[in-house]
Amino acid sequence: MVSDTTTEAAHEQWIRDRRQTVTGPTGALSLVLTHWSPAGEPPVEERIARAGHPVDAVFTRLRRTDLDTGAPQEGYRIWCQDSPAQEAFEEIITAPYDPAWVLEGRFELVDEDRVVPFEHIKDAGATRTLPVSGDLIFTVDGTEYRLAAFDTTHDGHATLQLVFGDTTNGTESYGAGRFLFLDHPGAATPLRPGDSIPITVDFNRTTVPPCGFSNQMNCPLPPLQNRLPFAVRAGELRVRYADGFTL
Repeated sequence: MVSDTTTEAAHEQWIRDRRQTVTGPTGALSLVLTHWSPAGEPPVEERIARAGHPVDAVFTRLRRTDLDTGAPQEGYRIWCQDSPAQEAFEEIITAPYDPAWVLEGRFELVDEDRVVPFEHIKDAGATRTLPVSGDLIFTVDGTEYRLAAFDTTHDGHATLQLVFGDTTNGTESYGAGRFLFLDHPGAATPLRPGDSIPITVDFNRTTVPPCGFSNQMNCPLPPLQNRLPFAVRAGELRVRYADGFTL
């Protein structure tokens, strides 16, 4: 069994790694512009997109499906490490490591083609369907909870992304909910609908969404079934900026 000292040291390293990620050249704090062209139109030329931005700004492209037409929509982002958010950033307020928030649960495959509508912070109440192949199931204080985590990739491997809310949102933690990334158990073990596999849900690795670092991000919001009726005082809670700064 890993000692508490070793576990806490790993958690401190995770905190340092997270700071390095969000402050990096394409970290969320560096994002100064997200632009989407009208559906069906060609991508904006890079030289045009870069006009008015520093020569060392980073340019990246995006693509999504337009909510109204279903047509492809081309976009781009501009990233600057001297952004106002970078200059005002002080720290990510993070709860101390707490082994009580390492929960042993299970992942239950429902249907590989299942999708769930997620509202996004910039979509004015409209929803985007995301692939949710199964549910995360765990117990807190004797009550079982079943949450939808959508399928994605993170750090180059198959991942479950849990978007959840709890009673700390808006007071102790980021108001729009938080994220938790878990290795997708179905990536290593073939599953069929109805199968379940043990999974560790470590809320100590909870993160503030990218929209907590840049107002140019469009983050998914917790669906009703993912809004927990208790306080999760674990992981990242909120971002602290210099007095007077707002995103």
